[in-house]
Amino acid sequence: MFTWFPRPTPSVSNSSKKRSTTIGVTEFSFRDQALAGGRDSFLGLTDEGHRIADHYKSLQSGELGIGFALTLTEHMLRSRFPDHSVTIVPADTALRAGWALTSRDKGEKVKYRYRPQCFAEVWRPGEPSLAIPLACKGNHSDSATSAEQLASASAHAEAVHIGAWNETPSLLFSTQLPTDGGTMTVHALQAPGSGGRLSPAEGREVNRNAPPFQANVMPDIHPPAEGLVAPEPVRGCHVQPKDYAWFQESLAHTTAASLMAFTGSGHATARHLTDRQGRKRFTGLEHAANMSIQDAVHTLLGNEYVGTDHVFRLNGPRVEAFSGVDEEVFRLLARGDIEEYRALVHASRHVRPRLTFDKDWGGPVSVHADGSVFALRLLPGQGKEPRPGSGR
Repeated sequence: MFTWFPRPTPSVSNSSKKRSTTIGVTEFSFRDQALAGGRDSFLGLTDEGHRIADHYKSLQSGELGIGFALTLTEHMLRSRFPDHSVTIVPADTALRAGWALTSRDKGEKVKYRYRPQCFAEVWRPGEPSLAIPLACKGNHSDSATSAEQLASASAHAEAVHIGAWNETPSLLFSTQLPTDGGTMTVHALQAPGSGGRLSPAEGREVNRNAPPFQANVMPDIHPPAEGLVAPEPVRGCHVQPKDYAWFQESLAHTTAASLMAFTGSGHATARHLTDRQGRKRFTGLEHAANMSIQDAVHTLLGNEYVGTDHVFRLNGPRVEAFSGVDEEVFRLLARGDIEEYRALVHASRHVRPRLTFDKDWGGPVSVHADGSVFALRLLPGQGKEPRPGSGR
């Protein structure tokens, strides 16, 4: 299980009639473009329809590729560093605390579109963190395609240097998904290096409980000088020793914001973000009509969790999903006590994770080492036949 930031809700038109008409026209237009057939033939996909199907297949393989890669990363790093905790941090959000990544971000632009999807932070309270860039891809093809994806993934990982030139360790993944019921394969490459360790050799000490700070780090990665000649800089983001304390704080605040977003609490999320990271998106009125809100409390596997719930259909039946965090974790992060939160989850990292069926809840429950929880159950009363004249 991994968390993500919800996208901002698009503005809604004042005219519901106009909106429904537009949706209807768009739907029929899509059908005309995607399907073709005649009186003497079955309906089939047009070239446009095949392109749309391939697009959604690409989205699916990309998302599943990230999910399997992150799961494997956590397993490998926890085996390699048994005395440490491992946290997955969204790279774009963490980097935006220091760099303007796109044309919409304020500040001098990085002007390079490749970036790792995530960082793996390997940490232990009271010690410097190890940050490892992760580049994750997926496909519905073959091992040759995975080899190409691993080659292109290196461009994403190399877009961030932490420490000395060309010494940042990274992990590259390509998940090969079967199309004929075969075996799924995760191809992985490790780029070793002595960098990534955020040991503050100079500057201030790390203070993760301080409010998030929006730095303006100069873009580009600077190779070492060759004699008296300074090589041309390479586009990307370079975390240098003077920025190590700030970058550790950025990783910690981004993790906290991700967990708070998982509960639906906009204000608790906002306190861990800078403006460039999207703080203002979470500071408005929290209302269930336009966003997930932290409005639910459940006892799962004997522990109290706070968060938000959603109802949706899964192949017909209505399903309730609850996402949240441990009540004590929420209390600590809502007031900004990241150091105490990290001490708490590190101490319980071996006993907290669970994946089981909760009879009292009525469905499966997954508890992560960071204190987050995700639970599913069928809404009650769906086995009864509807009364005559009543709608489903």
